[in-house]
Amino acid sequence: MIRVVIADDQALVRDGFSLILNLEEDIDVVAVAGDGRQCLREVARTRPDVVLMDIRMPVLDGIAATEEIMRSGASARVLILTTFDLDVYVYRALRAGASGFLLKDVPRQQLAAAVRIVADGGSVVGPAITQRLIEHFVGRPPVGNPLPPTLRRLTVRESEILRALAQGRSNRELARALALSDATVKTHVATILAKLGVRDRLQAVVLAYESGFVQPGRVDDANSPGGPDAR
Repeated sequence: MIRVVIADDQALVRDGFSLILNLEEDIDVVAVAGDGRQCLREVARTRPDVVLMDIRMPVLDGIAATEEIMRSGASARVLILTTFDLDVYVYRALRAGASGFLLKDVPRQQLAAAVRIVADGGSVVGPAITQRLIEHFVGRPPVGNPLPPTLRRLTVRESEILRALAQGRSNRELARALALSDATVKTHVATILAKLGVRDRLQAVVLAYESGFVQPGRVDDANSPGGPDAR
């Protein structure tokens, strides 16, 4: 059973999402909260798998609450709720450790599917939105900046896969493009996340852009030079 906490300052949103998710056999809404501080209390009390987190809330906003959840070491994954697909706060939430975001008018089945994906360790941000967000908000690092040690530890194959992840490709698409099995790609992605010390593939993509490993506007070149050496 996937345990969910919903944090939103609008009772209508909380009630609506609770009703939708509780109709699913494998999802249980264990608590709701009207502000970020209350959300933190409920996360500590109920230990959910997923938190549906509004950004703009009183007392403590969703970004600060997400940061607190990450710092606490809680296993909960955060799925941001927003009204606009390019809300300027969304990228800040992703940097804080969120595993993706949803529009508040998301269809019922997509809402349930997103909760399942995030609970399973995945991320929920469409490929086009991923690229627009990162290219808009991430400045190019100064030329010549060394890559972080974590990125330098990646093999050539892992580097290739990380660049492909920056395009928003799924595991199945990666497998087809690289002539690998789905299981092999999944293993490579898990290894990349472990080496980079990140929670999911979305955080890996953010790190790749911020470090200069992938340059905005050049994500279509999955074999571009400059990656770490093979080991």
